[in-house]
Amino acid sequence: MSKTKTHIYKNNPAVAEAFARYLQKQISTSDVFHIALSGGSTPKALFEYIAKNYAREIDWQKVHLYWGDERCVSPSHEESNYGMTELKLLRHINIPFVNVHRVLGTRNPAEEAKRYGEEIVWNLPLKNGLPIFDMVLLGMGGDGHTASIFPHQMELLTTDKTCAVAIHPESGQKRITLTGKVINNAKEIHFLVTGASKTKVVKEIFDKTGDYEKYPASFIDHAEWWMDEAAAEGVS
Repeated sequence: MSKTKTHIYKNNPAVAEAFARYLQKQISTSDVFHIALSGGSTPKALFEYIAKNYAREIDWQKVHLYWGDERCVSPSHEESNYGMTELKLLRHINIPFVNVHRVLGTRNPAEEAKRYGEEIVWNLPLKNGLPIFDMVLLGMGGDGHTASIFPHQMELLTTDKTCAVAIHPESGQKRITLTGKVINNAKEIHFLVTGASKTKVVKEIFDKTGDYEKYPASFIDHAEWWMDEAAAEGVS
């Protein structure tokens, strides 16, 4: 992890502000921008900040939104990543309906993973035989999972599928997730990680100690990490 670029800020709002500024710059220099979004508390703060400060400063006509993972629930469900994004961001920006590519969480999971993967392949350019996102946003759980690739499904890091069905290890909830090869094929990958509950895992991944090889997040390469001081404690 010595070559990994880190951005460390005081707290979650500061991370959101800094990354929003970076994202606006990247979009402004692109003709079209395909980005896979993440769910969770850190992206929620980011979406709120963008909606308030960059709704008109970003040319949303050239932005295409996808989701790195989604729970198999309706868009109105409180656990829906799309639902959170719609509430915090989409309703506040002028983005074409056809540019929002959501996972249809109420469909058969296996069929939807196949359909969503085909939609991604259809819309994105290919490199190494895989779709290439301009940017993928990732969070990380306290167990080291990222997107919805959990430690008990490490095979999702190496499958040739674009999307796959993931199963939450505790609740058994099914999810649709981008797979490891597709994530690692992106032009840019950014982890947004905040909170003291992530400190131990972050440090083990960066130092390559402890259980780091059991953490799916440790297998994501060329990623930049945007963290608050709590999550990054002990990272040099």
